[in-house]
Amino acid sequence: MHEKCGVVGVSLAGRAAARPLYYSLYALQHRGQESAGIVTHDGFQQYDHVETGLVGDAFSAADLDDLRGSVGAGHVRYPTSGGTDASCAQPFSVSFKSGSLGLAHNGNLVNAADVRGDLEERGHAFTTRGDTEVIAHDLAHNLLESDLVRAVKRTMSRIHGSYSLTITHDDTVMGLRDPQGNRPLCIGDLGDGYVLASESAAIDTLDGDLLREVRPGELVVLGEDGSDFDSYQLASPPQSANCFFEYVYFARPDSVIDEELVYDVRRELGRRLWEESPVETDVVMPVPDSGRAFATGYAEAANEGRESHEDAEGSAEEGEPSVEFAEGLMKNRYVGRTFIMPSQNERERAVRLKLNPIKSTVEGRSVTLIDDSIVRGTTSTQLVELLQDAGAEEVHVRIGAPPIVAPCYMGIDMASREELIASDETTEDVQDVLEADSLAYLSIDAIAETVGRERADLCLGCVTGEYPYDIDGEETDREVERPQVGNRTMEAAGDD
Repeated sequence: MHEKCGVVGVSLAGRAAARPLYYSLYALQHRGQESAGIVTHDGFQQYDHVETGLVGDAFSAADLDDLRGSVGAGHVRYPTSGGTDASCAQPFSVSFKSGSLGLAHNGNLVNAADVRGDLEERGHAFTTRGDTEVIAHDLAHNLLESDLVRAVKRTMSRIHGSYSLTITHDDTVMGLRDPQGNRPLCIGDLGDGYVLASESAAIDTLDGDLLREVRPGELVVLGEDGSDFDSYQLASPPQSANCFFEYVYFARPDSVIDEELVYDVRRELGRRLWEESPVETDVVMPVPDSGRAFATGYAEAANEGRESHEDAEGSAEEGEPSVEFAEGLMKNRYVGRTFIMPSQNERERAVRLKLNPIKSTVEGRSVTLIDDSIVRGTTSTQLVELLQDAGAEEVHVRIGAPPIVAPCYMGIDMASREELIASDETTEDVQDVLEADSLAYLSIDAIAETVGRERADLCLGCVTGEYPYDIDGEETDREVERPQVGNRTMEAAGDD
């Protein structure tokens, strides 16, 4: 399971936007490693630079100097549609009669093909297979006929799916979140301007102050001179569909979502995991780095539970050990996604290249291994084997998310149903595959309660098989009106 994308937009007074955008993309690098790009505008001309690779490789000092202007948008990408070559890198730039657009997109449209076909009939020519270009072309078309806000609203009425966008229209910067708020977007104050970003960690990098989340269905337009911003609530659906995996895995632990520090949420999820599925163990250890906060909370709750039991039963014998939290797996940070594994044997060896057990931590002991999720099960199986080979007497596996049983259509590069180990297997069956002594997942209710949301306001499609958007061939968990592409009456309604 790979990260999605990260977007950012800035409008500043009296200083260039390129370097703040560059630093913000560094802060969002975990959300996409395939390509990076920046588009800026100096009031007269639009400039852009996009390249494949990591942020540090995509830009030189000269590239940043060439990106002139005090407004702009940026993007880091992990592709979920449209391909992996440089032509699909973002922000996507387009020039037309009414000016220029730069558009950065995090998410995935589920009706992109329909909208593309309608635009092609109107004479639009496309250069990529991605849905971001579809949004850009539709918005450009609407800007020819309407003012900015009405044009955005018309585009929102046509596109269907998950999106958080940062957009430049000449020297105006906008942020837009889909009506159900599936992907994150927040706004921060930089003192001499404002920033829109997928995560608050990018705002922190610029020494800014987080103001709030962009609301589902909200358009935020930043002032051209870095002054105040305007807000337009273009849609207000009765339910949201926030991606719960932002809390579980995708967001940086030091980011804040809806006034909650992600690290604290994950630690509390770990505590709930122990409450739901406790096990007697000597040592609790995380799968680095994704399981660390969960394991911290799990170990804290386990020790508090032991202390409560001792108080009820009387004092424990002197010297009785508590549950230890320890780093039992060391990560080789120099083995990345580009490591060449031409044979199955070498692919299986990749886990040993990335992670190595500390024998003194596990040998002769009962171990509880904590991770955020299980997708295909290959890595988890090999980690259990690693710990057993290192001398662990028992290996218990605890997962800080429910079983993943269905694919994601909202922008996460996740396996198909055939590849998902839990799609048609019980927890006991998966435990047998892992050859673990026990296996337990966190419940959906525990996640909803911990993040302070109703289940109905979370996107849980990958763990329930029911989606918050109307997707061909899949069940939906709510009433969804799918846009009727090409319906002129519907388009007119977008102007209200």
